[in-house]
Amino acid sequence: MSKLFTPVAAGALSLGHRVVMAPLTRMRSDPGDRPNALMRDYYTQRASRGGLIISEATPISRQGYGYAGAPGIYDDAQIEGWRAITDAVHGRGGQIVMQLWHVGRQSHPDIQPNGEAPVAPSAIAAEGYGYAAHGPVPFTMPRALERAEIPGIIAEFGAGAARAKAAGFDGVEIHGANGYLPDQFLQDGTNKRTDDYGGPIENRARFLLEVTQAAIAAFDADRVGVRLSPSGTYGSMSDSDPRATFGYVASKLDELGIAYIHVVEPRIKGTELIAEGEPIAVHHLRALFHGTIIAAGGFDRAGADAVLETGDADAVAFGRAFIANPDLPERLRLGLPLTPYDRATFYGGDARGYTDYPFHPNAA
Repeated sequence: MSKLFTPVAAGALSLGHRVVMAPLTRMRSDPGDRPNALMRDYYTQRASRGGLIISEATPISRQGYGYAGAPGIYDDAQIEGWRAITDAVHGRGGQIVMQLWHVGRQSHPDIQPNGEAPVAPSAIAAEGYGYAAHGPVPFTMPRALERAEIPGIIAEFGAGAARAKAAGFDGVEIHGANGYLPDQFLQDGTNKRTDDYGGPIENRARFLLEVTQAAIAAFDADRVGVRLSPSGTYGSMSDSDPRATFGYVASKLDELGIAYIHVVEPRIKGTELIAEGEPIAVHHLRALFHGTIIAAGGFDRAGADAVLETGDADAVAFGRAFIANPDLPERLRLGLPLTPYDRATFYGGDARGYTDYPFHPNAA
């Protein structure tokens, strides 16, 4: 049998197979950034016995938004809607962790509270677009965070983790990838600070590690994961020595004893596969992180089998394939054809392109 369909542990999470649903921004929440019944149906469809779902990226504050319509975890009023989702996933025998999110500079005043400028480690703009209620808007020049503001944002991550626990999630994942705020602190192309959160690797990694510790305080280390994107360029990201930077982070996360790291291969930019090639990021980090590694980035069944056989990864996250195939684990297991996805319905909208994708008649 393929290793993809054998059990594996990720900290306190005991998985029946290694097909993980990647975090997928879909922007279909109710007013007040509250999860709703449509979202419950979407996640329930994609839950499988022994499977792990990583929720869509979920802002821990209003300031953390770059995509209007994303569900939040910054208000107690959002817990009830999430609880309906976690109950439904558990009812199908699955497990679900929440991905905690702060976009940092990848935003626009039209998305920010009171029309304020987005925040970042340093006042350096990113290329790209966010989504306001009225449509796409270009990222704008952020303001550099004051040193005194940083502990408050770290505390918001901790409060988000505590709310996720109250909502019944099995754990949380820190979104430290894709050029969002923790990644902006980590990489020296975006962090030009001269205080104790900038300069050498040890300082630039401080924000991500303290955010992780705040989540651990709510959930315990064996239910906390961190997503990383070594050498990722999405959001105008760069680092002068990514091997050293991400190697240091992996080794420090290993010392914290977290459940897993979720590693996006550099062949992915945003959501697009921009180059073929071997999964090099997990290969480098495997020697430095001894817990579970989830690989992500353009994997198909053959690529997933291959990376698991090398031992560089212990599970594989699938994104776009899960959008159009709610029964993806069974389709992969049985070698059934996959339904193609409709990119036009990825972000925002209603049930179309969200909960109306078919199950395969031959899937169990």
